[in-house]
Amino acid sequence: MKIVKRLLKIVFALIGLVVLIGIITLWVDASRTNYLDINKNEPTFNNSYLIKNVNVIPMHQDTVLVDKMVYIKKGVIEKIADTIEVKGIEVFDGEDKYLTPGLIDMHVHVWDRYELGLYLSNGVTAVRNLWGMPMHLRIKEDVMEENVFSPSFFTTGPKLTGAEFIGDDNLNLTNPTDAKDKVISYKDRGYDFIKTYYGLDKVNFDAVIEQAQISEMDIVAHPSQKVPFSYHLNTQIKSIEHAEEIVQQPLQFDLDTIKLQPIIDSISQSNHTNYCPTLTVFNNIYQMMMNDDILDSVSLNYMNPLIKMDDSKRQFERWSNAKQEDPSTVDRIKSQHDFHLSIVKKLHEAGVPIICGTDAGIGVTLPGFSIHKELTFYKEAGLSNYEVLKTATVNASKTHKMMNQLGTVEEGKIANLLLVDENPLVDLSSLKNPTYVFVKGRKLNRETLDSFNEKAKNRKNLVATALRYLENLVIEK
Repeated sequence: MKIVKRLLKIVFALIGLVVLIGIITLWVDASRTNYLDINKNEPTFNNSYLIKNVNVIPMHQDTVLVDKMVYIKKGVIEKIADTIEVKGIEVFDGEDKYLTPGLIDMHVHVWDRYELGLYLSNGVTAVRNLWGMPMHLRIKEDVMEENVFSPSFFTTGPKLTGAEFIGDDNLNLTNPTDAKDKVISYKDRGYDFIKTYYGLDKVNFDAVIEQAQISEMDIVAHPSQKVPFSYHLNTQIKSIEHAEEIVQQPLQFDLDTIKLQPIIDSISQSNHTNYCPTLTVFNNIYQMMMNDDILDSVSLNYMNPLIKMDDSKRQFERWSNAKQEDPSTVDRIKSQHDFHLSIVKKLHEAGVPIICGTDAGIGVTLPGFSIHKELTFYKEAGLSNYEVLKTATVNASKTHKMMNQLGTVEEGKIANLLLVDENPLVDLSSLKNPTYVFVKGRKLNRETLDSFNEKAKNRKNLVATALRYLENLVIEK
């Protein structure tokens, strides 16, 4: 008996030690991202001032408002005019540069707070996170309370799937009651949207839609193969993700533009559906097959270390093996990517709002940096610079009511803005390195933004990320 008690004490002591080490690990990781903390007492972090001598690209119309003044008051655009008189306030010289809305990435997977700085450095001032976990609720709270420099942060709850699509990253629904309870729970806990995923069958999907309507939660849909593709045109579903899903599901991998057209027409006729193509993440399959050293590239140093070690490696090995087993796979993937460009073009021509999303944070798709590649693909698909920029600004902001105060430079809108050297309506590449990024009016200069990149590069938070993921498994499973 004494031996048993002694063993129990040892076990409890070890458990306590592990918990303590975990707490310390998370605390250390949190302290390393305190460079994102907002000190509201410092005048440099003020969010009220007057910008003069600036060219405004409003994005609710295809024009440039030349040589304007913009008054930002407590993080909101108060007035835009030729001349504005405001006493006792800082005046900021725009130096004849261009003021645009901040970019919005509508499909990301955030793994740590370092990534918040990476998004800002690349001009992304709002993100829609589509794989919700408890840590995202904490990030959302800090962003809402303006404790940290971060893009405006919106998140779904965990991915809702059917019973047979097993995986620790999915929440498997087995009956309608469970489905409704999950929607209610996610609403109560503070998640913004519901994400439906591959494998969700009609019975449970119907329950999710019904409860989402009652709970007033928009749905973001990764199409499920268990229901017809047209099923995702329900009014409660505000966006459909991935151009590749059109190829994989209704087209059954037949890259036929004639068969594609009725699908495009059905999406267009729904009159409410936004489409998020995520061309970059699929194209990165091709990049992995073309570059045997991609995992050792400098750019991958910006990826979360746990994701790089696990997901990036597994994806690379999968497609590298596929290429070795069948060399024609390379041409097949390239052909499908090219077909995705046709899908975007036809969606746009049919009047379907395209919203920019990259699937950043998985594989080799980098947080922040990837949005510029995505925008380039839309340009390649035939959209004008203005139409391309709409996908990451005004189109995105119209997708959900809670995002309506973003996406344009207008009076009354939140001052999430970019100041860039050249006119992006002429040259989209000017968006890559904004001179200033404004987050709810607070301005960050290029030097600060570059430091965000350096802080995130080669970060050592693999264990901390694993602990946060373990927290998710414990709470959700």
